[in-house]
This record gives sequence, structure tokens and C-alpha cells, in this order.
Amino acid sequence: MKKLLNTLYVTTEGAALRKDGENVVAEVEGAERARIPFHMLGSVVTFGAVLVSPPLIQALATLGITLVLLDRTGRFRARIEGPVSGNVLLRRAQYRASEAPDEIVRSLVCGKISNQRVVLQRALRDYGDAMPAAAAARIGEAVHRLARILRRVLEAGEPAETVRGLEGEAAKLYFGVFGDLVRSPDPEIRFAGRSRRPPLDPVNAVLSFLYTLLTHDCRSALESVGLDPAVGFLHRDRPGRPSLALDLMEELRPVLVDRLTLSLLNRRQLRNSDFEQRDGGAVYLTDDGRRTVLTAWQERKKVERVHPFLGESAPLGLVPYLQALLLARHLRGDIDGYPPWLWK
Repeated sequence: MKKLLNTLYVTTEGAALRKDGENVVAEVEGAERARIPFHMLGSVVTFGAVLVSPPLIQALATLGITLVLLDRTGRFRARIEGPVSGNVLLRRAQYRASEAPDEIVRSLVCGKISNQRVVLQRALRDYGDAMPAAAAARIGEAVHRLARILRRVLEAGEPAETVRGLEGEAAKLYFGVFGDLVRSPDPEIRFAGRSRRPPLDPVNAVLSFLYTLLTHDCRSALESVGLDPAVGFLHRDRPGRPSLALDLMEELRPVLVDRLTLSLLNRRQLRNSDFEQRDGGAVYLTDDGRRTVLTAWQERKKVERVHPFLGESAPLGLVPYLQALLLARHLRGDIDGYPPWLWK
């Protein structure tokens, strides 16, 4: 259980929440684990099988404290709130900002490129001596060029369209050397470039599967704070596409997904036998491979890091929810800009 940004996150399955006076009391196996006054809370978010007493639900609704119910994997299930809600004002602010998204687009792309660059720098630091000289030189050059692109993104006055082009240039650079980071002993597990629909090699199969999981988490996070996941800033609106969820995941992809993919392959937790090739050349994870990835994904989300803006430690699995809250606060005018999540 963690309280961040006036939100209580309950991630322990089997926990019970009840009302005691003017407090929320959290218990696990009958033992009290946390007691938080109502006036310190703006929302309560539960993951999985968590019991919430009816008196507590009524008290939260009466006080305007939102209760969000997610399943054990983090998918949005329900949002309970009282009759007076600020969601309409928040969504109107979101729609207005989507018409002039330059500032938010700049922040999102800054976070993404910065995190991509750190992934490459970490690889050079940890394994550069064991890499072929040509591969290390390619990665070093990509790090240098990403720094130049990042400086351009940070320049004031660049319109969103220009920043989108810079984001595409950075992605091409990053994935152009991503294959040099793969150290699997299986010759079939190689990366020749990003392929999406369908993935054409094992590396892309893992990336696409994990990107899908991260998209679900980001969508749930946005819905939990009352934002419309379909109206984005970096990604243009398209029927059926959760554009804002795709926006939110951009800065998180390098750290949460790309690093995990490399770890699974380089530590030999995934081998060639964990993939299957189908008609047309598509490559997908087997059932056993998916189980391995899902287990690693859930463990990865438990790892704690200090949030660069808040200065507090939080599990990686809560980062999408914290970023969604920060975005909502920016749209409401509570903070001057949207602070991306930067990995160091």
C-alpha cells in the first residue's frame, strides 16, 4: 500500500478497506497496515481482490473521494464517485489543450528520447567492453545524435509537427542500433528493425506483446483520473485508437518494456523454443513464452525507483498512474507544465 499524490494505492490482494471515524483503515489478514484521514485523500485505487466495505464506499462518495477498481493486472474495471464531479471540466481542458498541444508534445517527446538515450548509455557502460568495436561505435554515435535531437526538442518555439518529426528521427536512430544490444546465444533471436503488424522476429514479438500490456496500464491510469484516453496530443485522433494512452506510454517504453525485453533475452530466460513462426512469417510467443514474459512483467512492476518530480520512491507499476495524475494536474492549471518521467 502506497500513498502518493493524495492517492492511496492498494496492491495487496486479500486486503480489506473499512471506515473508522474519519479515516480509511487498510487491513491484511486482520492486522491493521495503514490508517489515513479522509482529508488527506483525493482518490483510492485498488488492484485485484480487495474488499471495500459499503460504509467506506458511501463515505468516499459523500466526500468526493474517487474509488477506482482495477483487476489484478491493472485493467480498468470501474470508477465510483459522488454526484458532484470535476471530470467534465478536466475533459474540457484536455480537449482545449489537444487543439494547441505544442508544450505537452515537447514534454512527452523529451521524456521518450531521454530515456532511449539512457538505455543505450547503460548498455555501453555495462557491456561495452564485451561488444564488438563496430557495435560499440554505432551505439556511441547514436547516443551523440540523440543528444542533438533532444536539444532541438527542448528549443522553445518548435511546433508540435516539427517535434513529431524529431521523435520519428530519434526512433529510427534508436531502433537502428537496438539489435546490437541483443546478446542471446540463439542465432534465430536477432533484431533487424522494428516490425509491428505482424512482428517478424522474436525480439519484435516480445516488444509488441509488452507494448500491448503497457498500453492497457496507461489506459487504465487515464480512466482512473477521469481523462479521455481517446484524445491525445502526440498521437492524432483516430476512431478506436486510445491516442492519449499511446502518448503516455511513449516516455515509459524504453525503461519498462525495452529494458525488460533485453533482460529476458540476454539472461536466456527466453530461448528460441519460446517462439513460433506462423504463415506469412509472423513470429509470436508460445504459451510458455507468454507465461514467462507475464511473470517477469509483474515482477518488474514491483521494482521501486525514486520519482524524479515527486522525489519519493514508488513501484514502477504505479508510474503510469502518477504520470496520469500529473497530466491531469497540469491540465487543471495546478502545475505549470507536464513533467515527464525521466530514468537516470
